[in-house]
Amino acid sequence: MIEFKKVSMQFSDERYAVQSVDLEIQKGEFFVFIGPSGSGKTTTLKMINRLISSTEGEIYIKGQKINDYDMYELRWDIGYVLQQIALFPHMTIEENIAVVPELKQWSRNEIKKRVDELMQMVGLDPAMYRHRKPSELSGGQQQRVGVARALAADPEIVLMDEPFSALDPLTREKLQDDLLDLQRRIQKTIVFVTHDMQEAMRLGDRICIMKEGKVVQIGRPEELVQHPVNAFVREFVSGAARHALHQSFELEDMARPMAHEALLGYEAITAHATLDEVLSQLAKHEELAVEKEGERIGLVNRQAVIQFLADSPRERGESHE
Repeated sequence: MIEFKKVSMQFSDERYAVQSVDLEIQKGEFFVFIGPSGSGKTTTLKMINRLISSTEGEIYIKGQKINDYDMYELRWDIGYVLQQIALFPHMTIEENIAVVPELKQWSRNEIKKRVDELMQMVGLDPAMYRHRKPSELSGGQQQRVGVARALAADPEIVLMDEPFSALDPLTREKLQDDLLDLQRRIQKTIVFVTHDMQEAMRLGDRICIMKEGKVVQIGRPEELVQHPVNAFVREFVSGAARHALHQSFELEDMARPMAHEALLGYEAITAHATLDEVLSQLAKHEELAVEKEGERIGLVNRQAVIQFLADSPRERGESHE
């Protein structure tokens, strides 16, 4: 869907914001960029919709160079959600969501139907919120409108630049859950920037860790935990908390209880297995039967383990800023 080939962005003083990035983002994938401040993650994201231009290399969307697209049509066809939300303050919620469909000259009935659909999709009652102004909404509600606006013209790609970082922890966690649920239903290609490893682990199908403008490692959450390519990745992903995580790891707690007989067809793993052992087995089998004292007691899958990793106490990405 999106491909970077030797992409760099160099400043006039010869410093690089991004240098020689090679990566491919698959259709329908939730792809997360993470790294310390100045690592180039936001610059990389903004090059996708040409808010920032690359100085070397090529970026392709669906096999076509982005420079061959009309710039405005390219941006209309890519949803974009910012940390600052950036809703138009003097426009109603309905008018904010309708901006891109109006630019694309949709009919009034099409726009109204789409606004209703999207407001319901992000958990805002159209009858209650349609005519309100952004100032009448909470931060979490405004960010929901931002997501709805990004989806308004039904783009295949949605870019999200630290969209939840300004929100309180409870609101942030709720929106993360809602975004995952939404993604399961609509299957967009989402490219997400965060500085919070916990958020990256929770949301990403794959995570790209960047440092000083370069890609250090790309992988699924469990791959980054189990096989960090160097000390920087190992520390960034977990740090000292990784060892505590292994010590406090209880496979039985995350297994979905099932009868022994129902689990006989699954590959089994002991309830006392280490995290590395579980992740290694889940790389080969989608689900595993958890066995304790010779009795199969439940079923565990990758999603359950990743949820555990995301919810466990750990050093957060902010410590590297």
